[in-house]
Amino acid sequence: MRVLSILRASLIAVTALAGIALASAAYADSGGIRFKVIKAGFIVGGSGGSGTLTFQGRRYSLRIGGLSYGFTFGASETWFRGTVSNINRASDVSGVYAAGNVGAAVGRGAQAIVLTNQHGAVLTLAGNSVGAIVSADLNGLVITVH
Repeated sequence: MRVLSILRASLIAVTALAGIALASAAYADSGGIRFKVIKAGFIVGGSGGSGTLTFQGRRYSLRIGGLSYGFTFGASETWFRGTVSNINRASDVSGVYAAGNVGAAVGRGAQAIVLTNQHGAVLTLAGNSVGAIVSADLNGLVITVH
């Protein structure tokens, strides 16, 4: 009998935890995001920029910074726009986003990317870039909500 009681209590606890996890995912929201990134480098690259997050009717200022390592030569400016999903509050967008990149651009070009940070925020972005850059590198992008 004691084993059945422990098993029943464990099952109730697991069900309650699953309900909490599903409830927090159900309340996750999304918003719009726009930002500009300027990237330049020779082997090691750096990037910086700014933008805005629109979430639950409010606008939040964004600061962008990052490093890349690998083969990078040149400079470019990219304007990204898209959505951020799976967030409960604006601060969930703050964090580190990592991506690998292989590409080349001379003049104007287009980009599309999906990134996730440690809070589970998902950025789905499209962008237009201008510049002259060749790269095969790993990028770390840090976004801070102000």
